[in-house]
Amino acid sequence: MALLTAPAVAALLLLFWSAAYGGDAQDQGVPPPYQDASKDVEVRVRDLLARMTLAEKVGQMTQIERIVASPQALRDYYIGSLLSGGGSVPRKQATAAEWVTMVSDFQKACLSTRLGIPMIYGIDAVHGHNNVDPNLVKRIGAATALEVRATGIQYAFAPCIAVCRDPRWGRCYESYSEDHRIVQAMTELIPGLQGDVPQNFTSGMPFAAGKDKVAACAKHFVGDGGTQNGINENNTIIDQQGLMSIHMPAYLDALRKGVSTVMISYSSWNGLKMHANHDLITGFLKGRLNFQGFTISDWEGIDRITSPPGANYSYSVQASILAGIDMIMVPNNYQNFITILTGHVNSGLIPMSRIDDAVTRILRVKFTMGLFENPMPDPSLADQLGKQEHRDLAREAVRKSLVLLKNGKPGDAPLLPLPKKAARILVAGSHADNLGYQCGGWTIEWQGDTGRTTVGTTVLDAVKAAVDPSTEVVFAESPDAEFVRSGGFSYAIVAVGEHPYTETKGDSMNLTIPDPGPSTVQTVCAAVRCVTVLISGRPVVIQPFLGAMDAVVAAWLPGTEGQGVTDVLFGDYGFTGKLPRTWFRSVDQLPMNYGDAHYDPLFPLGFGLTTQGKMYQN
Repeated sequence: MALLTAPAVAALLLLFWSAAYGGDAQDQGVPPPYQDASKDVEVRVRDLLARMTLAEKVGQMTQIERIVASPQALRDYYIGSLLSGGGSVPRKQATAAEWVTMVSDFQKACLSTRLGIPMIYGIDAVHGHNNVDPNLVKRIGAATALEVRATGIQYAFAPCIAVCRDPRWGRCYESYSEDHRIVQAMTELIPGLQGDVPQNFTSGMPFAAGKDKVAACAKHFVGDGGTQNGINENNTIIDQQGLMSIHMPAYLDALRKGVSTVMISYSSWNGLKMHANHDLITGFLKGRLNFQGFTISDWEGIDRITSPPGANYSYSVQASILAGIDMIMVPNNYQNFITILTGHVNSGLIPMSRIDDAVTRILRVKFTMGLFENPMPDPSLADQLGKQEHRDLAREAVRKSLVLLKNGKPGDAPLLPLPKKAARILVAGSHADNLGYQCGGWTIEWQGDTGRTTVGTTVLDAVKAAVDPSTEVVFAESPDAEFVRSGGFSYAIVAVGEHPYTETKGDSMNLTIPDPGPSTVQTVCAAVRCVTVLISGRPVVIQPFLGAMDAVVAAWLPGTEGQGVTDVLFGDYGFTGKLPRTWFRSVDQLPMNYGDAHYDPLFPLGFGLTTQGKMYQN
């Protein structure tokens, strides 16, 4: 075999560069414009798009699950995005370093392709604190971005800006309120996740600033919180004025704050699946509102265009892409999706202009984020995961989001705040010492779990930490009446509520607390003064036993920081939270929202008793 001389090697490299990037040989020592960070984003996007084959473009439009991903597949199919679905992790209790290694390996594979386009990795970042001030929400967003980035991930499927109009919906706890004005205010999570947009920013452009920020995702476009009877993925029956006045306003705020992506809803609007709604996605969102980031489907969302799902996948691909969806969360059978989409383009069913529009938007987000300059995870962020400052922030969010619904029976003195010094107190209930129940769904596992699922403080842990050392704390999950009567308890704290759920599995037509919650409340509260801490993703039925309770606290899903609950129970801080949604008397009233003609709530939107705290309220 003849040896190549140095000039021959140089000539071969010139040929390779020319084949890969085009241009005259005399210009081959200069990197292509898309690799030049000093150039305008739009210049870089146009340059890169012009160099791409159809296979490379379709790959950018494809988001796949990490479980089915491999370095070889990422290279062969030019995959543009990966995600972790609920519970999809490198291993149980994986460290930040293990996440970083996994993401890095995937990213290296993507960077080794002909054009070296980095992938963007997405994950859900759903939390249960829904009634806090916008500034606090922004701080939560910034902390979330740091923790997501600490694992090497650059894209969070948040915030959910649904306006939940029926608490029977299993995703209601992902929504901030039934009132679009509250949801609009809570879009402050977006600058927390992405950073503050600069002055003179053009609404609709994507924005994400720096290696400690992530791309955000406003979801689910549009009307997902208004489905009939609160059934998940169902039909939202409402006229255009209603859709625009209730469900659309938060999207305008999201676009003004530079949200990078918008996820399309599983639901339908007046019978038409949103994943196939060209008028709203292309006509309104992209056209009227000038959204320039990319739209993304929900998990197997295009499959659900047909009934049953997947009945005509070829049509689903065609309808969703033509409707204006840019990236498809496939997430598993990506080879089939890529084959069908490529065939549709080659046959003329889908014009190349639609593909170019989708890829332009995806590349725009990647360039804006700085992924081409900083594609790899930053190991120095590893200590951000679960750091104490973030736990303190979560604890602050808990105490500010709690809503005091009742404090004392008629004619009696208020029960709260509780004295820390007492001879003997009872802590009872299924949710008193269960971290999984406190956190709810989207925690470790997709549907959540029970028990000590993660690091954190239960209500029982927090009570023990808060009371005077001389106070005896007795825990009985489901005590009998005689035990309570003869126990000599000064007072009792009963924590009950919903079991974890997400999405359709959370749909409930009765909204009752699972047994033995109600009987525990009635048994304990009949024998001793008691405060009931309700842990739930939404209002639940409490009227039948409201009279038995001396005090009632809506704690929502307080997550890992149980001390946020005891901070206000024992009066270190005052109760300040207000209801972000109507608390109904009976499910027969539903749907019932503030302003309805038949509005007759147990507790109205905005209700919340207050108490004085010993510490400064920041």
